[in-house]
Amino acid sequence: MISLLNDLNPIQQKAVLETEGPLLIFAGAGSGKTRVLTYRIACLIHEKGVSPRNILAVTFTNKAADEMRERVERLLGGSAKGIWISTFHSACARILRQHINHLGFERNFVIYDEEDQERHMKAVMKELDIDFKMFHPRAMQSSIDRLKNEGVTPDQYRPSQFNIFEKRLALVYQRYQEDLHRNNGVDFGDLLLFVTLLFKKNPEVLRSYQNSCQYVMVDEFQDTNLIQYQLIKRLAERHQNICVVGDDDQSIYRWRGAEVGNILNFERDFPGTKVITLEQNYRSTQHILRAANHVVKENRLRKEKILWTKNPEGELLTLYTAEDEADEARFVVRKISEHVHCSFPRNPGNTGRPYRDMAVFYRINAQSRAIEEELVKHQIPYTIVGGMKFYERKEIKDILAYLKLIANPSDGISLKRIINQPPRGIGEKTMERITVFSRESGLPLYEGMKEALKEDWLSPGMRERIGEFILLIEELRQEAKLLTPGQLTLTLLARTGYLERLKEERTDGALSRVENIDELVNVLTELERGEEVEETRPREVFLESFLDKVSLVSDVDLYEDRENRVSLMTLHCAKGLEFPIVLIVGMEEGLLPHYRRGEGMEDLEEERRLCYVGITRAKEKLYLSRAEKRSTFGVGRANLASRFLDELPFELIQVEERKRRREHLFSQETSWFDDFSRSGDETDFTPQENGFSKKEDVTLIPDGFYPLRTGMRVRHPRFGDGRVKSIEGMNEDQKATIVFQMAGPKRLKTRYANLEILE
Repeated sequence: MISLLNDLNPIQQKAVLETEGPLLIFAGAGSGKTRVLTYRIACLIHEKGVSPRNILAVTFTNKAADEMRERVERLLGGSAKGIWISTFHSACARILRQHINHLGFERNFVIYDEEDQERHMKAVMKELDIDFKMFHPRAMQSSIDRLKNEGVTPDQYRPSQFNIFEKRLALVYQRYQEDLHRNNGVDFGDLLLFVTLLFKKNPEVLRSYQNSCQYVMVDEFQDTNLIQYQLIKRLAERHQNICVVGDDDQSIYRWRGAEVGNILNFERDFPGTKVITLEQNYRSTQHILRAANHVVKENRLRKEKILWTKNPEGELLTLYTAEDEADEARFVVRKISEHVHCSFPRNPGNTGRPYRDMAVFYRINAQSRAIEEELVKHQIPYTIVGGMKFYERKEIKDILAYLKLIANPSDGISLKRIINQPPRGIGEKTMERITVFSRESGLPLYEGMKEALKEDWLSPGMRERIGEFILLIEELRQEAKLLTPGQLTLTLLARTGYLERLKEERTDGALSRVENIDELVNVLTELERGEEVEETRPREVFLESFLDKVSLVSDVDLYEDRENRVSLMTLHCAKGLEFPIVLIVGMEEGLLPHYRRGEGMEDLEEERRLCYVGITRAKEKLYLSRAEKRSTFGVGRANLASRFLDELPFELIQVEERKRRREHLFSQETSWFDDFSRSGDETDFTPQENGFSKKEDVTLIPDGFYPLRTGMRVRHPRFGDGRVKSIEGMNEDQKATIVFQMAGPKRLKTRYANLEILE
């Protein structure tokens, strides 16, 4: 163990060796929290003699869980066998697979993903005759998710008598859950809610897991919501050996229920908690960390921590003020091209950086359009993280729906999806009649379809087509007991003719879908190789395991950096990733911070944390950009610079001047600022190495006297250094147009501008 500890710094060693009782680890960005968790697990098993089966480690993405598992296995080899490392939702799915019968469900339940949930919600609202325009299905779904995160069941929900939305929500929630039960299905929120209900109704089940989970560790604890925290507390309350790792400065998911208070109040909930803070960063340069520290320290609801590193100072941050989003996109492409085609300063022997080293972050997905167009124009390969997932493609969803129906015949959502994939001549009206018949008979849709064959309201031709479909599913269900998931998928493709129909189209789109299906079969084959095959383990368990994994996959889980492409993503998607070169665009009021988050302190502080997360993803170089004008609904609107730019120290920023574009993307034509600066003393305004002029003696403009003249250099407390371009009016009505280095041109009333004259 001593040799293992040599890989850790002193604070990390302390966190690893503190194994008994509650422990709270504040782990700053890039401080090696995954290493601490994996070495802590190794210490428990190797030094303390704890059985791997008595350790539970929980995180938020499959990618993070897989990485943690692989690291532990590298440290311990076969000694790590049996350890439970999982996401919250996967852990709950595993518990429910064993015990959901206590809640009236069958163990072969299906987990509905976001698209399935939306289809189900629309069907429920249509049945209840609720107008989609008055009550949007997504708003209903979001409200139900929020209630489940708070542990509120339909029976417990009490709507306000004076709120029509809440009254409709109560009806929808009740019917939504009833139909899920009829389909033997659950959604994401149910996984957490149902385990909570299971533990309350069956204390013996809770005790068995408390006995098993003697040591509990939680990663990314700042992202836990109320019900996740309650589950962890209940699992750990017997042995109290709970270790939570997180960073309140990276809590950015309040909009989906995350409570930063869980980590800030942990010491109150677990008396005697030991607290350790990891502040040494191994990822970024000193300049990037100083910038991040200056931004996040403006938040009040946080634990004090200052990131530091032994890494080099690195390059200054570069700020660019674009004319509009098109100019901003050209700047992004220019910087990418410079790094790809030019030698990187710290690597003179290198001919350039690969595209995969670079990422562009933005606040909302709509910002990617202009950047994508410019990347395409210059033939720069890119990938959008958080765009359409592999498992959301139509052909993949179709095949998965077949597999879900085979695993769980009560799954009416999947049945409706594939009843005519490929076409079988079973129309929507027929399915609507069968749906009503099934509901009135109290049967799942598949069973109702079987019973409908006995009714005379179906034509002979329709009965034949439905009978053939049912026979197909029944045969595939029998095959599922003998075949692996990969073999079963190949069989259903052959039996249904799905693949052949695509090949017959002979279009590029159809061939692409064939390739996607081929990749799905490859994924299933890899899964089979990775599973521990037991002779007594039913084949359908492998299928359930795969379907669970697919349903719970996240954007970050699907991110791969093997291809040489620039990565484009929202700041929310960027969490958990890192890149040598990062470009954050749209540093404007209304975008970052976003106008929809409001002006409340909690909203603003979360937006600031989002900015902090973006900054700390950069390892070597960080670019920031904003547009003076950005189109909204076809109308160009002027934008102020983000207040977060004001929180960055001047000495860390170098300003890139705007370049006009004529025949060549990288034209060296003089910028608008250079054109103007010639009207004054040009040498006085030349930036120094740090991007700003040296500090000089200043004269504060006295009250009642405004001695400004064109060409004069001034300093503004918010906008920084600038030069007076024009003056209008006199005395108290005097206004000046000033071109600032960082903020661009501003028209200010001199009386209230609080300007300093630079001598």
